[in-house]
Amino acid sequence: MTGTLPIAEGEAAGAHETYPSFDEEAPARQPRRSRKWTSKILPVYSALVILYLMLPILVMMLYSFNKAPAARVTFKWNGFTTAWYKNLFAVSDLTGALRVSILLALASTIIATILGTLIALALVRYRFRGKGSADTIMFMNIAAPEIVLGASLLTLFVSVSISRGFVTLLIAHVMFSIAFVTITVRARLAGFDRSLEEAAGDLYATPIVAFFKVTLPIIWPGVLAGALLAFALSIDDFVISNFVNGTTITFPLWVYGAVKVGIPPQVFVFGTIIFLVGILVAAASLVLQRKKV
Repeated sequence: MTGTLPIAEGEAAGAHETYPSFDEEAPARQPRRSRKWTSKILPVYSALVILYLMLPILVMMLYSFNKAPAARVTFKWNGFTTAWYKNLFAVSDLTGALRVSILLALASTIIATILGTLIALALVRYRFRGKGSADTIMFMNIAAPEIVLGASLLTLFVSVSISRGFVTLLIAHVMFSIAFVTITVRARLAGFDRSLEEAAGDLYATPIVAFFKVTLPIIWPGVLAGALLAFALSIDDFVISNFVNGTTITFPLWVYGAVKVGIPPQVFVFGTIIFLVGILVAAASLVLQRKKV
């Protein structure tokens, strides 16, 4: 009996202990401190940079609706009109130059995207003699001034007696677009899981089938980004095209020549349409990527 007394006494002592009740009100939460004004620096800075980049485009879109006298661009606002959109193809020379630029951009984009994607695959997956030199050449192509590339290409075409025209323009545009496509696709391939291709091979898929069914869908965002970049670089190139165009006139070359006599408002209209088409293509690409995910 006496051996159980300490336990009983302990239990009795523990019975008098008080525990926090769930019914008691929790201490009031302290209000959050107001965010410092320094947290708004980055958003404001980003908004100003975006506005700075978009301002020339917004001005171009605005003055595509301006009533310009004598069908020439003026920065004096004369009233709102949609006449230039209705008479979009009234200037035949301008329409022909834009057609050449679009065909040139499409052809150079297709060729540069195919070659650039294959070069990116080779640089990422294989070891071969001259790989370091290939990397250096790609970055030199991007870093070199356009006037240097244009002059060197002109020297090359003259030395081998190639008549300048659409073909030389195509060669030049493919040449400076390949590096941009290669670097863009290469960045996409950096995190590619090769086990997916090995799994396709285990399922008796040939290398070609594995590429089109597995590899290409995964790296497609990078390929599309490179293609859009190549198209944008080609359609607005002036410096290199001015060296190798011969008698072929592209859209930027026509606009440069028209500055001396007056630019028609259709130039702003074409520029607005090209910009909006680019925005729609980029938005459609993002939507398709999200649906796949």
